[in-house]
Amino acid sequence: MRIRSVRPAAPALAGLLAATSACGSSHASDAGATSGARLKVVATTTQVADFARNVGGDHVTVTQILKPNVDPHDYEPSPADVQAIAEADVVVESGVHLEKWLDQTIASAGFHGTLVDSSKGVAVRRGNGTDEEAAGDPHIWHDPENAEIMNRNIAAAFSAKDAGDKAAFGANLTAYTGRLQRLDAWIARQIDTIPADRRKLVTNHDAFGYYVDRYHLTFVGSIIPSFDTSAELSGKRLTTLVAKIKATGVKAIFSESSLPPKTAEAIGREAGVAVEAGDDSLYGDTLGPAGSAGATYLGMERHNTTTIVDALEG
Repeated sequence: MRIRSVRPAAPALAGLLAATSACGSSHASDAGATSGARLKVVATTTQVADFARNVGGDHVTVTQILKPNVDPHDYEPSPADVQAIAEADVVVESGVHLEKWLDQTIASAGFHGTLVDSSKGVAVRRGNGTDEEAAGDPHIWHDPENAEIMNRNIAAAFSAKDAGDKAAFGANLTAYTGRLQRLDAWIARQIDTIPADRRKLVTNHDAFGYYVDRYHLTFVGSIIPSFDTSAELSGKRLTTLVAKIKATGVKAIFSESSLPPKTAEAIGREAGVAVEAGDDSLYGDTLGPAGSAGATYLGMERHNTTTIVDALEG
């Protein structure tokens, strides 16, 4: 499994976390986990943490860095995050440069375990050449076929680190892959119920390109015209988006759980269309909290699909 080289930590971060880094993990090496012990796994995002739990089962302990409904694009790691990475056997990242903060955090932690890029092997949608989109579209999980690849990468890393539990990881992967495939088929059936001329999507930011491609929707535009939520809003672009909504007959604008709905609601009023917000927000960059419709990856994609279908059918 690939161990990615990392840049030296920024001086400020290194200074702040020097004490934490000094007690870095000596057991997290390529020699493998101690026999009978659970793998210590750190997963960066809510999605890959959910995947790691499903694949690892009782043989892993997963520490999740990003919390539900926290925007991953501008996250600032804490000393506790560095400590968790220092003690980990495996760190799982979503990849495609979503976690811009990860390399320096790993360097500060003195991590020497396995870093698995779960995006390896995924066909990445290209960006428009801007700095925010240089690496391509990181929202790969919104196509369940990509989620299958991500889970295979995670299972391979776990098996390489803990060969004694390889069969268990393989069985868990097989079971979860079946659930992903059933999800994929279900989503396709639901989207097929929307009249063809209504399958048009407007979202907070450009986070659903893989979903749009997989299920043959038309992406009309996004309020933040970028894969990255930190990209600047433009009044001219918002005016253009309102005009496109009116011209194309879009039926709804979809807010996202990790972003404030205020701008979406203003555009909805200007364009004269409904805005799906609150409990009907889409889960774009993150899963929802425990007990919510988006608490798991499977639940998130079902909720998103139901919300989209209900809004566009009518």
